[in-house]
Amino acid sequence: MTPSRRLLITTGFTISSGALGFAISEWIERRTIATSGATLPLRGIPGIGGPVRLTDHRRVRVDETTFQGKIQLVFFGFTSCPDVCPTALNLISDLLDRLGPDAAAFQPLFITVDPERDTTEVMARYVEAFHPSIVGLTGTVEEIEGVASAFRAYFKKVPSQSGLGYVMDHTATIYVLDRQGVFRATLDIHESPDTSLEVLRRFTAPARGS
Repeated sequence: MTPSRRLLITTGFTISSGALGFAISEWIERRTIATSGATLPLRGIPGIGGPVRLTDHRRVRVDETTFQGKIQLVFFGFTSCPDVCPTALNLISDLLDRLGPDAAAFQPLFITVDPERDTTEVMARYVEAFHPSIVGLTGTVEEIEGVASAFRAYFKKVPSQSGLGYVMDHTATIYVLDRQGVFRATLDIHESPDTSLEVLRRFTAPARGS
């Protein structure tokens, strides 16, 4: 999808997620180090990530072993998200485009925090509007709560006057897991895309040199 079309998808979304979700994202960011303008940890950070038992947007059951061997880009959100989720998925899509052939090493995952509304059909329409590589994941409320807890991701249902009835306040950061599924870094959707691109290129550099 072209950047202009992604921009059209994003327009009309005006409400941002709450401060608490961003505060948790910032706490995760402080667990990493700055290296030449890019955020990358020295080693895996314990306590982030864990078992996954969800259903993808093609109705296939997946677990934490399904995507091993790929560098995972994990984002928690929901399809009715006003602006944070489209911003994150636009960023992921553009990064994949800019990575060129190296994009094949990455697996972006969009995990809903609103499983009551985000069925597999809804998730399929949503993620396919951004990039064909993005996999949407949903499940029962209990399954989503379990995965979010494993990633220390915050989410909460918030009443809304927008006609939707409610929106979901949630952590707004992109988790980067290595090929073994170990949490290594985060991407900040508010930073320069060039910074995020440098982080991702560091993950593929060893593979190119091997």
